[in-house]
Amino acid sequence: MDDKTLYARLLGLTPPWGIERVELKLAEGEVHLFVALPMNELWVCPECLERAPIHDHRERTWRHLDTFQYRTLLHARVPRLNCPNHGIKQIRVPWAEENSRFTALFEALAIEWMKQASISAVAERLHLTWDEAAGIQARAVRRGLARRQAEPVPYLGIDETSFQRRHRYVTVVSDLMRSRVLYVADERKRESLDGFWEAMTDEQLRAVEGVALDMWEPYIGAVTESIPRGGEKIVFDKFHVAKHLNDAVDKVRRSEHRALRTNGKEWLKGTKHDWLRNPARFSLAEWRRFLRLARRSDLKTARAWSLKEEFMRFWDYRYRGAADRHFRSWYNWAIRSRLEPIKRVGRMINRYYENIATYFRHPITNAAAEGINATIQRIKGMARGFRNPERFRMAIYFHCGGLDLCPSTTMFTQ
Repeated sequence: MDDKTLYARLLGLTPPWGIERVELKLAEGEVHLFVALPMNELWVCPECLERAPIHDHRERTWRHLDTFQYRTLLHARVPRLNCPNHGIKQIRVPWAEENSRFTALFEALAIEWMKQASISAVAERLHLTWDEAAGIQARAVRRGLARRQAEPVPYLGIDETSFQRRHRYVTVVSDLMRSRVLYVADERKRESLDGFWEAMTDEQLRAVEGVALDMWEPYIGAVTESIPRGGEKIVFDKFHVAKHLNDAVDKVRRSEHRALRTNGKEWLKGTKHDWLRNPARFSLAEWRRFLRLARRSDLKTARAWSLKEEFMRFWDYRYRGAADRHFRSWYNWAIRSRLEPIKRVGRMINRYYENIATYFRHPITNAAAEGINATIQRIKGMARGFRNPERFRMAIYFHCGGLDLCPSTTMFTQ
């Protein structure tokens, strides 16, 4: 078997395509493969598939997977056709996608590597520039988004995640059933979601059964205005409610700790995380030690903690009526507690109660969205931050979008 036949088989080239010649450049560490232009082939326009005459040829080069330690490049004189309907169009070659400088297999390899490592690391390993590697990722995302079908998504999650310091955020819309990102937009405004609603069909909007979000008015307004009966479908996320309660407990603790220290008492020193911790995560010894402190009836922090834990029982109920009674009892206790941070959170929960209790009709939370957010933070750490929101959005779609990213060209799969 000669070298031309060998490479033609390795590349999966079938007639009318073939290898015209192979050049090995040892000094440069490169292998150059020249693809033969099929003779007497009937060319058709890639848009309308109608026969069209050749207008001219363009020399094109594509980077392919390395041959052993040698960088491998494909060359071809690609015809451009003069289609009467679409004008000058270049034919599509079977080994690469349109407008790519890399073969499909090379892009597929780079995509798989970028799922595990940063763009910089992959670029270094594959001897690419950062822009070339980022371009492969961007094309993969555009390809994946174009392939995504308009299907019903019954449960959505809307959350924000930080892009940079100084309170710069992006809005992330997630499919809670499949744990994938559907949409990413700048800022956390009502207008941030406009593009998402506009891209959905009327059937998709009607199919939405519930939307988990925190008590952020711009998101509330966007859902209420854009989804049929949207106000009835909002489910305020229990993890955000728990965060507000934890923040209130911590404010009580800090205030009380300062007051105790003036009297030389260090009872609350080093206990911050104990008051915010899920009791189920204590060891037996830790729980006993914590209870000795929590049972001090004179500690305001202990009362605040008890109020927090009592409210968290709300989600253990199976029926709305029982949960309503539990909340009314808790709310009366919170308002009479003389703990201002707890009272403020109590009033907030009371104000938004109807859409907190929607949980009993649609038992969804933003847990999947929080998991996605953790992945996003890991991506930020791996990339050591992002300089512009467009690159950040692209990375989120790439890693969290559940997209079909690889090139569709299947020439080399045999």
